[in-house]
Amino acid sequence: MPTETEKPHDREERGLRLVGVLLGLTVVSGIVDAVSYLGLGHVFTANMTGNVVVLGFAAAGAPGFSTTHSLVSLGSFLVGAAAGGRSGRRLGTGSRRTWVRIILCAEALLVGATALAAHLAPGRTGTVYTLIAVTAFAMGLRNATVRKLGVPDLTTTVLTMTLTGLAADSRLGGGQGSRSPRRTASVVAMLAGAVLGAWLVLHHGLGLPLLVAALLSGVLAVTASGRE
Repeated sequence: MPTETEKPHDREERGLRLVGVLLGLTVVSGIVDAVSYLGLGHVFTANMTGNVVVLGFAAAGAPGFSTTHSLVSLGSFLVGAAAGGRSGRRLGTGSRRTWVRIILCAEALLVGATALAAHLAPGRTGTVYTLIAVTAFAMGLRNATVRKLGVPDLTTTVLTMTLTGLAADSRLGGGQGSRSPRRTASVVAMLAGAVLGAWLVLHHGLGLPLLVAALLSGVLAVTASGRE
């Protein structure tokens, strides 16, 4: 129970600021896409821009790409985003911290389940589709939440507009570069996640990087506050 001097607003601001949380989630996205692209047949489950392009490659008959994998990823992501949108409408009117923590806990549990599946039944066709579907659903759920939070320059899964803003608003582009540190940090976070995820996939298979992603999401869920 809160003390008489403790206000709900004070509790809301305890923990890691959303900027730090979203940067951590950007690292998770890099790990997840490393797993999906390198280990699940050249498909993205976090970056849907890349996945739509990959779907086009597969539809054109390019070798090494699967139309079915890409469609499963895209469909699962959209279902997750719809679930995230509905959750945001139900939970977003209350405590921001509670809402964020619930969504990140769900992400951690879903990605953790894929880590277990990858460990228990590696290489099976059913496992591949399970990993694609569940990780894409989790990323859709998170992306809908991040979109509703509306923290500038931190989408956690795509960097095209972040890089555009970094260049266009820089002093070289005639701007002031006011949000350059945040944008740069987002790019570095995605790169770091991709490097870590790729190294883990190449040397330890799919289970370990997914477990790392799940644990990181869980830590962020526990420590997140509602403040930017």
